[in-house]
Amino acid sequence: MIWSLQAAPDLTDKQFAQWSKLLEDRAGICLSDQQRVFLQTQVTMRMRELGQTDYSQYYNRVVDGVSGMIEWAVLIDRLVVKETSFFRHRPSIDFVRGYLQNQINNKTLKGSFDIWSVGCSSGEEPYTLSMVLNDCFSLAQLDPYYGVIATDISRAALGIARSGVYPQRKVEMLEPHVRQRYFKQLENGRYQIDPELKQRVCFNHANVLNINEMPGIDQNVIFCQNLLIYFRRWLRHEIMNAFVDHLKPGGVLVVGLGEVVDWSHPDMVRAPVDDVQAYIRKAAV
Repeated sequence: MIWSLQAAPDLTDKQFAQWSKLLEDRAGICLSDQQRVFLQTQVTMRMRELGQTDYSQYYNRVVDGVSGMIEWAVLIDRLVVKETSFFRHRPSIDFVRGYLQNQINNKTLKGSFDIWSVGCSSGEEPYTLSMVLNDCFSLAQLDPYYGVIATDISRAALGIARSGVYPQRKVEMLEPHVRQRYFKQLENGRYQIDPELKQRVCFNHANVLNINEMPGIDQNVIFCQNLLIYFRRWLRHEIMNAFVDHLKPGGVLVVGLGEVVDWSHPDMVRAPVDDVQAYIRKAAV
C-alpha cells in the first residue's frame, strides 16, 4: 500500500522531544505533550508531499545546511500560522484608540504615531490598528501622521498580509461603515484593503527571539497578543523586557489578557483597566 494512504506513524517519545527542542530553539515555541498530535499531523503532511516516510530522516533534512533552512521555512508556516480576525479583542483595540485620542485632545502627540504589531499573522491585526489610527486623525481633522510595522515568522502569512485581499467570511462580520470605508469588493467576492491604508503598514519577516530583527525606531504602542502564550515563562519575561527598550517614554505595551503573569519592570506601570493587559512606560525624568 502507498504510504500516503496509510495512517501516519506515531512519533516516538524521543522523536517528539527532538522535534520539540528544534521548534523551541528556533522559534521559542514550547509544545506540551497534548500538542503531540498537532505536531505529528503537520510534519507528516509535509513528509507526504516530499515522499518521505521516516521522521528522523526528515528531521536530518530540516537541519542540514542551507537547503535545510529553506525546508524549515516551509515547515514553520504549517506550525505557527494561527486563525485571526479583524478587531479581535475589541477592548485592547479600543484601549489603543483611547490612548491616541487622549494625546490628540491634550496636544501631547509629538511626531509620528508608531505601532508595532508583533506576530501579525495574515495581517488582520495591523490593518485593524491602522483603521483605528486613521479614524482618530480623521475625527480630529488632522493629516494622518502614523505608521504600523507588522512582523511575523511565517513568510506564507506575510504574503497574504501584503496582498491585503481577504475572503468574504473575514469581512462580513465588520460593521457596514467600516467595510464600506476600508474595503473594496472584488469581482470574485473577495475584499481588498483600501490602498491608502495598506501603504501605512510595513510587513517584515522577523523572529521575536532575535533582538536585531526588532524595529529600529521607538514605538508609541507595541501590540503583542496571542503570541507569548507559546513561550516558556522566563522567555516571555525576557521578550517583554526587550519590548520596553523599544517604547517611547509614555508608550504602551499591550499583550493578551492573562498571557503574562507576575511580570514587572522598573520603567513600566500597569494600566488601570480590568479587561485589557497593558503597561505604560514612565515618562523620562
